[in-house]
Amino acid sequence: MNNQYSFSNDQMNGIVEDTYVKIIKECENLKKNTNCPNEQVVALLSVIASNFANPTKKNEN
Repeated sequence: MNNQYSFSNDQMNGIVEDTYVKIIKECENLKKNTNCPNEQVVALLSVIASNFANPTKKNEN
């Protein structure tokens, strides 16, 4: 079962906002230090996001 989750207002204005700001800052730092394009940052964030995604079941036909 997939339960829906929502951050509280306090979390949204605290830890969630702080985390967002830190991630953006580090992505900008990565671009500055490597001269990589935005697409490379997006690819990296996608790999990171995949670590938190639920595994999908393979369709068995």
